[in-house]
Amino acid sequence: MKRFASANWQGTGKEGKGTLTTQSTILNSTQYSFSSRFEDGIGTNPEELIAAAHAGCFTMKLSFVISGAGFTPTSIDTKCTITLDNGTITTSHLEVKASVPGLDAAKFAEFVKDAEANCPVSKLLNATITSEATLA
Repeated sequence: MKRFASANWQGTGKEGKGTLTTQSTILNSTQYSFSSRFEDGIGTNPEELIAAAHAGCFTMKLSFVISGAGFTPTSIDTKCTITLDNGTITTSHLEVKASVPGLDAAKFAEFVKDAEANCPVSKLLNATITSEATLA
């Protein structure tokens, strides 16, 4: 399987502007700029998209791990925070809250670490990955 996205940029790094489009067109000429990346401007940015990708990938992997152990999650919610420091993504922090009937906290923590280490986006990132988990 292969997926793709494309970017277009016009102008200098600071004054220019760009758009991002994904294969699915969920993002379709979505704006990004210096302001949306390094300030509070309108539009998306690469770090936000990486955070979304990591949260989504990790959450789905966690569901597979939990289901593989014979449990069915009622819900799994994950927030991912990406840190960009001096031009390098240094950390990805995952905050996960889940409701899984019959699952104890120790086993859940083990499943979280498994998903943290083994989701495809975690394997791609060259950054420190941390997590906090709450089982409801």
